[in-house]
Amino acid sequence: MTIPLSHYLVVSTAIFVVGLAGLLIRKNFLIILFSIELMLNAANINFVAFSQNSNTLTGQIIALFVITIAAGEAAVGLAIIILLFRKRQTTNVDELNLLQG
Repeated sequence: MTIPLSHYLVVSTAIFVVGLAGLLIRKNFLIILFSIELMLNAANINFVAFSQNSNTLTGQIIALFVITIAAGEAAVGLAIIILLFRKRQTTNVDELNLLQG
């Protein structure tokens, strides 16, 4: 039994919308980072679904690169969060004003 492409697109859209809502609504830096990861995973679902639909490996290779870049982004993001928390004792984005001159 084959799952139609439209089902993949609906799930991907739902995950992307949840990530976008978390990015726009939440003020905690960790939640924002997780929301970005959700959005990247939604894009990966699209890449793999279209790759499966067209019988090529291109989308799966692109998804692998996106996963690799997301892992690096998560590592750097968590390092920044730890550094900011040690200095300011908060991860709330509104309370962080370190970049102001």
